[in-house]
Amino acid sequence: MTKTQENLPTATGPADSPRVVVFLAYPEMGLLDVAGPQTVFTSASQFLHECGSPGYVSLTVSLDGGMVMTRESTGINTRPAREVDDLHIDTIFVPGARNMLPALEDEALVSWLRIAGRRARRVASVCTGAFLLAEADLLCGRRATTHWKFGDSLSHRYPDVAVETNAIYVHDGPVWSSAGVSAGIDLSLALVQEDHGHALTMRVAHHLVLYMHRPGGQAQFSELLRTQTSDAGVFAPLHAWIEKHLGDYRLNVDILAEHAHMSPRNFARSYKEKTGQTPARALELFRLEAARRLLEQTQTSTAEIARKCGFGAEDRMRVAFKRHLKVSPSDYRKHFFSR
Repeated sequence: MTKTQENLPTATGPADSPRVVVFLAYPEMGLLDVAGPQTVFTSASQFLHECGSPGYVSLTVSLDGGMVMTRESTGINTRPAREVDDLHIDTIFVPGARNMLPALEDEALVSWLRIAGRRARRVASVCTGAFLLAEADLLCGRRATTHWKFGDSLSHRYPDVAVETNAIYVHDGPVWSSAGVSAGIDLSLALVQEDHGHALTMRVAHHLVLYMHRPGGQAQFSELLRTQTSDAGVFAPLHAWIEKHLGDYRLNVDILAEHAHMSPRNFARSYKEKTGQTPARALELFRLEAARRLLEQTQTSTAEIARKCGFGAEDRMRVAFKRHLKVSPSDYRKHFFSR
């Protein structure tokens, strides 16, 4: 046992010992996936120590220990995973990577996580780290989220996982998962709140200049109009035309079909087949995207933005924002307006 381990709780250690949070490191993982949550737990520990509470201790481990290079080419010094095998692990954090295949194919890494994850009180993933949790059989039959870009891939590779693509983080029993990169910070705040309550978490959020609860879902940061097949490019001229005529509230499927030189029925079928969404939904998303840009970049009134973007009534724009982003236009501007 190392000197550091002497002060840590063993599997049968005292309840008033610090909570051990283990971060699993592997080559090419995302730096912020680890650094963000670690900063939250470090800040929480600072306030807990002031109150005489043990707080958290963060340990970063890899299979063999030593320096692990992140995708950002920053090295992180780690200890061998075997050094925490006898500790009472409170939480295991699994970061993500742009290319998860090497980690998923590392049988020793997956095996360690499978065993340690079942022994820990809870496990958590950041971004595509959810793939590693699923590979280790820790997400079977559970709800989870990941980076919006990889939600479909997670569902396809692990059909027994219920993927929630618009969530910032998801809590299902002892398993937590978060969306892309910075969402690991949101998740960490939620874990601190579960452990120590709202008041302490508010202090941490204020200290780190963070939102206690980020407004809306991760759809705010995704490309709402991304198409789901490569064939969608055939409608690129139509999309360009739509963007120039969004202010016309009379736009409908018949007008779009006429501009695409197709019958309304054939157009609706073909558009859904090639883009994965109906023409009506796509039109609403185009308007929503335009309204978002105006809210972020101008001081134009919400009523005028609704008119310019083709919503007509301000109430219709509000309904669209609530449906897709889970926030009102005014709240969206409050958080994302660039002065």
